[in-house]
Amino acid sequence: MGLRRSIRKQTQVSIRLATHLLSEESPNSNIVFSPLSIHVVLSLMAAGSEGKTLDQLLGFLKAKTTDDLNALSSRLVSLIFADGSLSGGPMLSFANGVWVDKTLLVKPSFKQVLDTVYKASSNQVDFQNKAVKVPKKVNLWTKKETNGLIKQVLPAGAVNNLTRLIFANALYFKGSWSEKFKKSKTKEYDFHLLDGNKVQVPFMTSMNYQYVREYDDFKVLGLPYFQGQDERKFTMYIYLPNAKDGLKSLVEKISSTSDFFDHHIPHQQVKIGQFLIPKFKISFGFEASEMLKKLGLVLPFNDGDGLTEMVDSGQVVDPHAGSNGG
Repeated sequence: MGLRRSIRKQTQVSIRLATHLLSEESPNSNIVFSPLSIHVVLSLMAAGSEGKTLDQLLGFLKAKTTDDLNALSSRLVSLIFADGSLSGGPMLSFANGVWVDKTLLVKPSFKQVLDTVYKASSNQVDFQNKAVKVPKKVNLWTKKETNGLIKQVLPAGAVNNLTRLIFANALYFKGSWSEKFKKSKTKEYDFHLLDGNKVQVPFMTSMNYQYVREYDDFKVLGLPYFQGQDERKFTMYIYLPNAKDGLKSLVEKISSTSDFFDHHIPHQQVKIGQFLIPKFKISFGFEASEMLKKLGLVLPFNDGDGLTEMVDSGQVVDPHAGSNGG
């Protein structure tokens, strides 16, 4: 499977995850999460699976083989999410970690995939006797990899003495806008909430030309990040429904339209009138494995027998996966 096709499939999975989160898990709250992080962790699990568990993972990720998943993940880890700060671009950290019970022997073939494809740190811990201490170790790793932005990926009590394996991913991104907003022009305006109420929040503004395109019932804004000598171009895209209560219908349109993002991205800067963007800070946490089970991905979390390509035969693993964003 070619890289472009793999990315298209990954985008479809991301949209499915986002749609479920927005409509089922937290329909009335702000949400921030990294679908790529979930995709990479599931790809890593697929590399250590076989039988029906592997088939379910491949079906969920819309891939034919683990080679396809490994090829995409390798490109993501080594190229797309490589740190660009030394070239004047965004500071990036995309780290994978695996915590295995000390009684289990990781297969050399799986260890090679961990090291070479996913650049994952591998750690042995004592789940059977010191399970209560494991979340702290995972959270310290997360805090370090995200420069202190995300302090907790596993809450206390998230694992127990039956847990044998933890997969974690930490993503950190810090960039500057290509065209910065002046603090002196930041003012308070009304921000409309999903429940119909409104609150006063600070809005940034600018008179510069912007990457904006308007469609029938929504608008799209592109805010490029400063790239310096970095050859990659990162842009934040904001999709805004025209109706104050139009977020749900916009999400439904995104999820039901084939290759939606390919056809709804502004490519030219245009002159606009009033231009306001709210300053925001969002934190959101959820149990990824529980969400994935609701979406039909059950076997990797309920049937440790299917993860036999990770550890020596005869050993059963009980995996745990969680996600937290800030």
